[in-house]
Amino acid sequence: MVRKIFLLSSSKVHGYEFLKHAQEELTSFLKKNSVKTILFVPYAKIAHDKYTETVSKALTPWGYKVEGIHVKENLSDAIRTAEAIFIGGGNTFLLLKTLYDLNLVEVIRGAVLSNGIPYIGSSAGTNVATLSIHTTNDMPIVFPPTFDALKLVSFNINPHYLETDASTQHMGETRDERLNEFLEYQKRPVLGLREGTALIISDDKVTLVGDRKAKLFKPECDPVEFNPPCDLSFLLKEN
Repeated sequence: MVRKIFLLSSSKVHGYEFLKHAQEELTSFLKKNSVKTILFVPYAKIAHDKYTETVSKALTPWGYKVEGIHVKENLSDAIRTAEAIFIGGGNTFLLLKTLYDLNLVEVIRGAVLSNGIPYIGSSAGTNVATLSIHTTNDMPIVFPPTFDALKLVSFNINPHYLETDASTQHMGETRDERLNEFLEYQKRPVLGLREGTALIISDDKVTLVGDRKAKLFKPECDPVEFNPPCDLSFLLKEN
């Protein structure tokens, strides 16, 4: 199976401008795949023009042209002919619902997995790249027809993963408790991606990059931490 995928936990990291923390790895990924123009999918937010402009301002100085899919006459053709697809963050439920409403889920999956078009996801865009959006942190402000996502990878991700501060007085559920609850019902691995980390997936190889650890949750197992850079290719064989 062909895969050229770059999955960011977040486009924004404290102390950096938009996407700046991932510039080295992301530009290397784009150059390796001979990308000059990026098709941006802004459907995780309401203000499509503004969101596309934000991404363009970040990537244009790096030498890349950004085009918003929302201004294209034929959305499916835009996907199929793209040099690369970038789905940005925002609300995962809104994003997935819009992709289904526009009949783009199968089109994107085919473009990425069959035609080898590079895919970049950030936050919500990373959520929808996985098996399902069950492990998003977002509120369900709208209802997609299903939680099933693009299925570009065979595991789930929790972007913006954050452990509870030991000194907090908050008594609600922790992120770990919520993810373990998911495991009770779904029985498949979830990778907690902290801000500042990303996965680079080339065919059947998965590499963790960034400056923080990732935390893997599996049914009936204690969580395991992984230091970048490291090979997480086994995740594609877990299901």
